[in-house]
Order: sequence, then structure tokens, then C-alpha cells
Amino acid sequence: MVSANREMVVYCFDTLVAHYNSEEAPPPAFDEGQHPLFVTWKKVVNGGEPRLRGCIGTLEARCIINGFRDYALTSALRDRRFPPIQAKELPYLECTVSILTNYETARNYLDWEVGKHGIIIEFTDPDYNTRRSATYLPEVAAHEGWTKIEAIDSLMRKAGYSGTISEQLRKRIQLTRYQSTLYTMQYSDYVAYVKTTRGVAPTINGAKPGNH
Repeated sequence: MVSANREMVVYCFDTLVAHYNSEEAPPPAFDEGQHPLFVTWKKVVNGGEPRLRGCIGTLEARCIINGFRDYALTSALRDRRFPPIQAKELPYLECTVSILTNYETARNYLDWEVGKHGIIIEFTDPDYNTRRSATYLPEVAAHEGWTKIEAIDSLMRKAGYSGTISEQLRKRIQLTRYQSTLYTMQYSDYVAYVKTTRGVAPTINGAKPGNH
């Protein structure tokens, strides 16, 4: 089983830095494999709690090298909830990579544990008769301090449902639970890692080195 590790986060930072420099990222220092994965960017402002800046991934198994390369950029630049991350934000970023495992079909919408399971919900929107689906990674509900029902209701909104949420509708949800391994690294740790392993700090064309 492959676990999320430091080299995967380094590759995501490398990919973003290379994008700003219009270069190719150095080859990754981890082995190929096929797994579902997510890349999450957060930004630390004034030493406060890191705030989400982008999170996109795939629930289907994918070649992880291409996957991390694609989703590092997609989550940084094309998460519709946020403006694209700019090069000047890099010193304030932290990146988390998640590798998803242990998919299980739940018995009902409450058959999962906060903090342990990520959840995927699928349901039919009664107002439009369309299928809707959305997911939260395992750490989200715990971080937000939600109960299971609060997490489910929030996820239904994330899926695009704007009608009334009833117990009857919740009971019609098909829920898949999963677990993940994750690794988080701040930009300053990435810079230190690159200096140690490659002998030079990463630079961004046109961006002044900031005091961190």
C-alpha cells in the first residue's frame, strides 16, 4: 500500500513553482502507482489558522505522478471557489497530499466515523430529478467540528442542492466511506528540503524573495 509522503508534497510545490517559471518540474522522487488522490492548498495569513485556497482531486484510481502534477495545478489555479493562487502567495502556502484507500459502501448516511472516514454522497435532487454527488476528505468534518448530520447537510449543499433538506431525503443518500493517508508541508519546509537535497533554494522568476 502506498502512503502519502514528503516527496509527493515536494513534487506538488515543484510543479507549482515550475508553472510560475514556465519550466518543467524536476522528476518526482517517488514510485509510480495507481491511486485516488487529492491535493489541498491552504494559506496562512498573519500566523492564523490556515485557510483553504484550493482542493481538487479524483476519487478514481489514477497514475499518481501525472495525478499529482495535474491536481497540484488544478487545485491551485482552477478551483472555482477561489481566485487562482499567485506566485507572491507561495511563502504563505502549505500543501497536503491525500491518497485514498479502503472504499466501503455504507449501510446508511450515518454509517461512518467523524475524523476516520471521508465520505462520498450520491442522491437524486427531487426538485430537478438529477443525480448529485460530492465528497469531503476525512479531516474536513473533524476540522469544522461538525456532527455527522451537519457534515451530510453541508455536503448536500456542496453537491449543488438548494432545496429543503429533510430526514426523508437524507435517508435516500447512497454513501461511500473511505480512509486516507496524508502528508502536509509548509513552503518554508519545502525550501529547506530543496536546499538540502539540491544545494540551491527554489526561485521564482520575477518574484522578490520574501522575508518569511
